[in-house]
Amino acid sequence: MNIEVLLTEAEIAEEFAESIAARDLPEKFFYWTPQSVKAWEALAARSEECLKGTWESLAARAADLTKPFGKRVPVISFGAGDGLKDRTLLRSLAGAGREVKYFPVDASQQLLETACAGAEDDDIEALGIKADISSPMHVVLAADVSEAPRLFLMVGNTLGGFDPMDQIRHVADCVKKGDILIVDTNLHPGVPVTPTEEQRRFVFAPLAAAGVLTDDGELDFTERPDDRLDGMFMLTRRFIASRDLRLLVAGHEISVARGERILLNFRYLFTAEAFRWLLTGHAGLRIVGEIPSADGKIMTAVCIKA
Repeated sequence: MNIEVLLTEAEIAEEFAESIAARDLPEKFFYWTPQSVKAWEALAARSEECLKGTWESLAARAADLTKPFGKRVPVISFGAGDGLKDRTLLRSLAGAGREVKYFPVDASQQLLETACAGAEDDDIEALGIKADISSPMHVVLAADVSEAPRLFLMVGNTLGGFDPMDQIRHVADCVKKGDILIVDTNLHPGVPVTPTEEQRRFVFAPLAAAGVLTDDGELDFTERPDDRLDGMFMLTRRFIASRDLRLLVAGHEISVARGERILLNFRYLFTAEAFRWLLTGHAGLRIVGEIPSADGKIMTAVCIKA
């Protein structure tokens, strides 16, 4: 198993302590620890069935979509997680006689190992890239592991865990003529979002890894429109301490006073119209295909450079 490391475990552990101290946890920490991976797997399992049709449709079209690539098809997946969705596409391409090389990109060592092992079980060559895709430099370095044409994936609502206005531009800047980008988003339901128990456990998991107990405070979810784009909504998640806490994180002792809040990142949702404009009007991409999920809650777009 080959994994290229742009973000070391020592670096991410130190950043985790710094983020707890700053009361602001970025996206990468929600997939890093074993507690977070377990909580994410339980959450992801709920979306697998409704996305089955989407990925079967993409797999059926994969060979035709990438026909201009020739025999060689490099697949670079930003925020790949365990690679489960990706493998449906990889198997279809390999079954069509293409030479597939898979590059899952993620900050989680555990999930990267799972993604690479799954591809190798299907006899697909894989090189994992341990990176922080919120870093524009890491995005560029990950994209540069292969020359164009390349098939880029950014699925599983990965885009929603970052500032989408910035993140989609960083990714789109890497998309060259001949490349294809497949990206999805969770659509806003039109009413305030109520978190499920699985979502609450997922959001709390990084704190649990830092030694916080569920009765040490409460989770607060707040939704508001983002004024930068009509139809874009941000769901913020915060932990509010109900008692004074003393945490030991990566060798650092961190005090959290009663009443203090820790931001547990955020999640963006869009209307379909806002998502289309983000990709086309903002990022300079052209949508050549759209696939809604079976329940209508997720929209997947196939894009090329405009």
